[in-house]
Amino acid sequence: MSAPHDLLLHCATIVTVDPERRVIEGAWIALDGDRIAAIGTGTPPPAHRVIDRPGLIALPGLIDAHSHAGHGLVRAAGDGDGDLWFQVCADIYARAATPAFWLAEQRLAQLERLMGGVTTAVSLLGGGADVYRTDAPEAGDAHCTATQESGLRTIMAVGPGRMPFPRMFGPDQRPVSFAQQMEVCADLIARHDDVLTRRTGVALILPVYTQDHMQAHGDEIRAMSTAMRALQDRTGVLFTQDGHREGSIALAHDLGLLSPRAALGHSVDLTQADVDALRETGASIIHNPSAIMSIIGRCPVPELLEAGVTVCLGSDAGAPDRGFDMFRHMAQAMHYHRRHFRDPAVLPEGKTLELCTIDAARALGLEDEIGSLEIGKKADIILLDGRKPHLWPPVMALNRITHFASAADVDTVVVDGKVLMEQRTIPHLDMDAILTAAADEAERVFAATGHAGSRGEGPEIWRGARRAAQPYRPAGSAEAQSGRNGADIEKA
Repeated sequence: MSAPHDLLLHCATIVTVDPERRVIEGAWIALDGDRIAAIGTGTPPPAHRVIDRPGLIALPGLIDAHSHAGHGLVRAAGDGDGDLWFQVCADIYARAATPAFWLAEQRLAQLERLMGGVTTAVSLLGGGADVYRTDAPEAGDAHCTATQESGLRTIMAVGPGRMPFPRMFGPDQRPVSFAQQMEVCADLIARHDDVLTRRTGVALILPVYTQDHMQAHGDEIRAMSTAMRALQDRTGVLFTQDGHREGSIALAHDLGLLSPRAALGHSVDLTQADVDALRETGASIIHNPSAIMSIIGRCPVPELLEAGVTVCLGSDAGAPDRGFDMFRHMAQAMHYHRRHFRDPAVLPEGKTLELCTIDAARALGLEDEIGSLEIGKKADIILLDGRKPHLWPPVMALNRITHFASAADVDTVVVDGKVLMEQRTIPHLDMDAILTAAADEAERVFAATGHAGSRGEGPEIWRGARRAAQPYRPAGSAEAQSGRNGADIEKA
C-alpha cells in the first residue's frame, strides 16, 4: 500500500481548467509537498490530512495580473476629482511613503487577496502618476516581506518614474536619476525574483509614452527604452506597462519593448497597428474591466482573442473605486463586452474563468506551473463554499462561479500545498493588527502631505444625476498634462 498523501481535498465539484477543461463532480485532489499528486473520483486514497465538507468547489488559485501597491491606503481620495487623485498619489508615494507605509499596505492587500482567493498577483510598486519607489530598495524589500508573510505569490513591478529626471523622493526631496532607479531595480531583481519558490517575483515597468511625448523627448525615451530592454534581456523578468491606448502599443513595439515576456495593462481604443504589434511580438494584454480606463475607453477583448492575442484579467486595485475581488471583475468583463456587442453569447463563462487562471498564467510565463489543476503542477487551489443560497442549486458550476460567486464565498486557500485559510480562518496572520497599522499609516501620510481634506465625500453625490467633479484624465495623457499641474510631463 502506498504512503498516505500529505493533504486530500474532497470536493463536490472540481473545475480543473486543464487542457480538456474537465469539470469533475464528486472528486478529490491529493497533494504531496507543494505539488498536485493525483486527481480522481471514487474512494479517495489515504492522507495525513483531509478537508471534506459538503458543497466545496475547487478551482485553480485566481491570478490578478495588474494591481498597485500603495493604492490600498489611498482608496477613494479626491472623491471623484481625477486630477486630485493623481496629485494625492504623487505626493504620498514620492514624499511621505516610508518602508513602513509599503509594509502596512502590502499586508492589507495580501489579506484581502487571500480572503478573495487570489493566490498570485502582479503589484506595481506605486503608480497613480507613474511614481515608482525605486529610489532605494527599502520600499521593495518591505513589499516582499509582506508577501512572504502572507504565503501568497506576488510579482512586484519596479521601474523608473515618468520623465524628466532627476525625480525627487522623500520628505527632503532628494534628486534621483534614471540610472539610480535602474540600479535599484537590478538589485531588487537579484534578491527577490523567485516567485515559484519564495513566492516573491519581480517585473520591470516603464511609463507608457505616446507620439506627443516622442516629439518633445524622443531621444531620451529611446535611450530609456534601450536600457530597460537590456536589463530585461539580462534578467529574463516579465515586462509590464500601465495605461496603453490609441497607438501607444505600436510605439512600444517601435521602441523594442515588446516580446512574449511583455504584458500590457488597460490597452483601450487600440489601433490596427497596435493589434498587429501584439500579434507580431506575442505580447499579452491585461484587461481591467472595472477600472476607470475601461469607462473612458474600451479594451477590445473578444476581438483580441479572435486575433490570437493572449488576454488576461487584472483588478487595477485596490483603488480608487475597486478591490481585489476577481469574481466581481469576471462578471464585469462579461457584461461589459456583451453590452458593447448587444450579444449575450460574447465572452462565455468558461473563457472568462480562463482569463484569470490559465491565460493569466500564460501571460506571466507561468502556465507550466500554475493556472490549472493538473498532476505535477503547483498546489495553488481555492475552495468555494457552494452551499449558499446564491450558489444553489448545485449545477452548472461555471455559471455559478462567474455570475454569482464573490470573494466572500472563498472558504479555503492552499498555496504551495500549504493551507493558508480554512473556513475563512487565517491562523498565521493577525487581522486586527494589520487593519490597525494600515489605518494609522494612511492617517499619517495624508496628514504629512496636506491631503487630509481629500478623504471626505461631498454633498454633490446626493440627488443629482451627475456630480460636478473634475473629469478623469489618465496619467501620462495630453489631457492630464494640461490640467491643474501644468504642462510638465512629470505632473501627469
